Amino acid sequence: MGLFSFLKNAGAKLLGKKAASNEADVAADNANRGMLLKSIIEGAGVGIENLDVELHDDKVTVYGQTESVEDKEKIVLIAGNVEGIATVDDRISVVAPVQSRFHEVKSGDSLSKISKEVYGDPMKYNVIFEANKPMLSHPDKIYPGQMLRIPNL
Repeated sequence: MGLFSFLKNAGAKLLGKKAASNEADVAADNANRGMLLKSIIEGAGVGIENLDVELHDDKVTVYGQTESVEDKEKIVLIAGNVEGIATVDDRISVVAPVQSRFHEVKSGDSLSKISKEVYGDPMKYNVIFEANKPMLSHPDKIYPGQMLRIPNL
Protein backbone atom coordinates (compact mmCIF):
# COMPACT_ATOMS: atom_id res chain seq x y z
CA MET A 1 0.00 0.00 0.00
CA GLY A 2 1.15 3.49 -0.64
CA LEU A 3 0.52 6.89 -2.08
CA PHE A 4 1.90 7.46 -5.56
CA SER A 5 2.29 10.88 -7.21
CA PHE A 6 1.66 11.61 -10.87
CA LEU A 7 1.70 14.74 -13.03
CA LYS A 8 -1.86 16.04 -12.86
CA ASN A 9 -1.82 17.66 -16.29
CA ALA A 10 -0.24 14.72 -18.09
CA GLY A 11 -1.75 11.46 -19.21
CA ALA A 12 -4.66 10.19 -21.24
CA LYS A 13 -7.67 12.51 -21.47
CA LEU A 14 -10.24 9.95 -20.40
CA LEU A 15 -12.22 11.54 -17.60
CA GLY A 16 -13.14 14.95 -19.01
CA LYS A 17 -13.14 18.24 -17.18
CA LYS A 18 -15.07 19.02 -14.01
CA ALA A 19 -17.86 21.54 -14.58
CA ALA A 20 -19.46 21.33 -11.14
CA SER A 21 -19.92 24.43 -9.04
CA ASN A 22 -21.48 23.35 -5.74
CA GLU A 23 -20.55 20.54 -3.34
CA ALA A 24 -23.36 18.21 -4.39
CA ASP A 25 -22.38 18.57 -8.06
CA VAL A 26 -18.69 18.00 -7.22
CA ALA A 27 -19.55 14.81 -5.28
CA ALA A 28 -21.72 13.52 -8.14
CA ASP A 29 -19.03 14.39 -10.69
CA ASN A 30 -16.38 12.60 -8.60
CA ALA A 31 -18.64 9.53 -8.37
CA ASN A 32 -19.24 9.50 -12.14
CA ARG A 33 -15.55 9.99 -12.94
CA GLY A 34 -14.68 7.26 -10.40
CA MET A 35 -17.05 4.81 -12.11
CA LEU A 36 -15.50 5.70 -15.47
CA LEU A 37 -12.00 5.12 -14.10
CA LYS A 38 -13.14 1.79 -12.64
CA SER A 39 -14.44 0.70 -16.04
CA ILE A 40 -11.13 1.73 -17.64
CA ILE A 41 -9.20 -0.44 -15.17
CA GLU A 42 -11.59 -3.38 -15.63
CA GLY A 43 -11.31 -3.03 -19.40
CA ALA A 44 -7.52 -3.21 -19.28
CA GLY A 45 -7.65 -6.94 -18.61
CA VAL A 46 -5.50 -6.82 -15.49
CA GLY A 47 -6.48 -9.43 -12.90
CA ILE A 48 -8.19 -7.85 -9.90
CA GLU A 49 -11.09 -8.95 -7.72
CA ASN A 50 -13.46 -6.74 -5.73
CA LEU A 51 -12.25 -3.60 -7.50
CA ASP A 52 -13.48 -0.36 -6.01
CA VAL A 53 -12.39 3.12 -7.06
CA GLU A 54 -13.00 6.34 -5.14
CA LEU A 55 -12.17 9.68 -6.73
CA HIS A 56 -11.89 12.90 -4.74
CA ASP A 57 -10.82 15.80 -6.94
CA ASP A 58 -7.37 14.72 -8.19
CA LYS A 59 -6.83 11.79 -5.80
CA VAL A 60 -7.85 8.22 -6.64
CA THR A 61 -8.10 5.48 -4.01
CA VAL A 62 -8.07 1.96 -5.46
CA TYR A 63 -9.21 -1.10 -3.49
CA GLY A 64 -9.21 -4.80 -4.43
CA GLN A 65 -7.18 -8.00 -4.45
CA THR A 66 -4.73 -9.27 -7.06
CA GLU A 67 -2.60 -12.40 -7.29
CA SER A 68 0.60 -10.57 -8.22
CA VAL A 69 2.52 -7.43 -7.42
CA GLU A 70 2.84 -6.94 -11.19
CA ASP A 71 -0.95 -6.64 -11.60
CA LYS A 72 -1.13 -4.30 -8.61
CA GLU A 73 1.51 -2.00 -10.10
CA LYS A 74 -0.22 -2.00 -13.49
CA ILE A 75 -3.49 -0.90 -11.88
CA VAL A 76 -1.76 1.96 -10.05
CA LEU A 77 -0.18 3.07 -13.33
CA ILE A 78 -3.46 2.82 -15.26
CA ALA A 79 -5.18 5.01 -12.67
CA GLY A 80 -2.34 7.50 -12.33
CA ASN A 81 -1.63 8.01 -16.00
CA VAL A 82 -4.96 9.72 -16.58
CA GLU A 83 -5.09 13.49 -16.98
CA GLY A 84 -6.41 15.18 -13.87
CA ILE A 85 -5.09 12.54 -11.46
CA ALA A 86 -2.30 13.74 -9.18
CA THR A 87 -2.14 10.90 -6.64
CA VAL A 88 -3.15 7.27 -6.39
CA ASP A 89 -3.74 5.81 -2.95
CA ASP A 90 -3.04 2.11 -3.40
CA ARG A 91 -5.16 -0.03 -1.10
CA ILE A 92 -4.82 -3.16 -3.25
CA SER A 93 -3.80 -6.32 -1.44
CA VAL A 94 -1.82 -9.08 -3.08
CA VAL A 95 -3.32 -12.46 -2.26
CA ALA A 96 -0.45 -14.90 -2.31
CA PRO A 97 -1.09 -18.02 -4.31
CA VAL A 98 -0.69 -21.33 -2.53
CA GLN A 99 2.98 -21.96 -1.88
CA SER A 100 4.97 -24.81 -3.33
CA ARG A 101 5.78 -27.66 -1.01
CA PHE A 102 8.80 -29.84 -0.44
CA HIS A 103 9.14 -33.58 -0.87
CA GLU A 104 11.85 -35.82 0.53
CA VAL A 105 12.85 -38.48 -1.99
CA LYS A 106 12.49 -42.02 -0.67
CA SER A 107 14.08 -45.21 -1.94
CA GLY A 108 12.24 -46.33 -5.07
CA ASP A 109 10.97 -42.83 -5.92
CA SER A 110 11.12 -41.40 -9.40
CA LEU A 111 9.89 -38.03 -10.60
CA SER A 112 7.02 -39.73 -12.43
CA LYS A 113 6.04 -41.65 -9.28
CA ILE A 114 6.10 -38.43 -7.24
CA SER A 115 4.16 -36.68 -9.99
CA LYS A 116 1.49 -39.39 -9.93
CA GLU A 117 1.16 -39.04 -6.12
CA VAL A 118 1.01 -35.24 -6.18
CA TYR A 119 -0.72 -34.39 -9.46
CA GLY A 120 -2.44 -37.66 -10.30
CA ASP A 121 -0.53 -37.80 -13.58
CA PRO A 122 2.91 -39.42 -13.94
CA MET A 123 3.51 -37.52 -17.19
CA LYS A 124 3.77 -34.22 -15.30
CA TYR A 125 7.15 -35.25 -13.90
CA ASN A 126 8.75 -32.54 -16.05
CA VAL A 127 7.03 -29.83 -13.96
CA ILE A 128 8.93 -31.10 -10.92
CA PHE A 129 12.14 -31.47 -12.93
CA GLU A 130 11.96 -27.87 -14.24
CA ALA A 131 11.19 -26.53 -10.76
CA ASN A 132 14.38 -28.14 -9.41
CA LYS A 133 16.85 -27.04 -12.08
CA PRO A 134 19.84 -26.53 -11.89
CA MET A 135 19.96 -28.79 -8.82
CA LEU A 136 18.79 -31.65 -11.04
CA SER A 137 20.66 -32.27 -14.28
CA HIS A 138 18.46 -35.16 -15.46
CA PRO A 139 15.01 -36.41 -14.38
CA ASP A 140 16.42 -39.85 -13.49
CA LYS A 141 19.18 -38.50 -11.23
CA ILE A 142 17.48 -38.19 -7.85
CA TYR A 143 18.52 -39.92 -4.62
CA PRO A 144 16.93 -40.89 -1.29
CA GLY A 145 17.03 -38.08 1.25
CA GLN A 146 17.12 -35.38 -1.42
CA MET A 147 14.59 -32.55 -0.97
CA LEU A 148 12.65 -31.46 -4.02
CA ARG A 149 10.43 -28.45 -4.61
CA ILE A 150 6.95 -29.50 -5.75
CA PRO A 151 5.20 -26.51 -7.41
CA ASN A 152 1.45 -26.11 -7.56
CA LEU A 153 -0.14 -26.45 -10.96
